Amino acid sequence: MTTEVQATPNHDRELVLARLIDATPEQVYRAWTTPERYPEWFCPKPWRAEATRMDLRPGGASEVTMYGPNGEVAPNPGLYLEVVPNRKLVFTDAYTDGWVPAEGGGMMTAVLTFEPAEDGKTLYTARVGHPTIEKRQQHEQMGFHEGWGVCAEQLEEVARTF
Repeated sequence: MTTEVQATPNHDRELVLARLIDATPEQVYRAWTTPERYPEWFCPKPWRAEATRMDLRPGGASEVTMYGPNGEVAPNPGLYLEVVPNRKLVFTDAYTDGWVPAEGGGMMTAVLTFEPAEDGKTLYTARVGHPTIEKRQQHEQMGFHEGWGVCAEQLEEVARTF
C-alpha cells in the first residue's frame, strides 16, 4: 500500500500528489509506459482507461480514453514534453499531435517524477499545473486528490508485477 508523502504546490495553479510506492522507479515508470496495463490502474473503478497512443519522446502524441460505467467516453489527447526513462514524464493536453493547440487551451500539464527511495521503493510525485486558477479548482472539484490517490494505489499493484 502506498504511503502518502506531504508535498507543497509550487504555485497557486498547481495540484500535487506524492506517494511512497513499494516498487522501484523502473517498475513504476514501466507501468506508466506500458499501454496494455492502463485498464488495470489508470482510472478509479468502475471507470477504466485505454492508452491508444503513446509515442514516448518530446513532441510525441499521447491519447488515453476513459470509459465510464454509464457509457461515458472521455478522450484525452496530448503531447509528451519531456521523457527521461525511469525518472520523469512530462505531458500536456494543451497541444495535440503535430503541436496543434487544443480546443479550449487544455486543462493541465503534468510533471511526474520517479525518485529512488530506501528499500527499493519510489517517491512518486505528480505535479499538475493548470493555465488558470479556475481550471485548477475545477480539477480539484473533479476529485484530483482522491482519484489520483486511488490510481497511485492501483499503479503500485501493477508496477510490482514487472
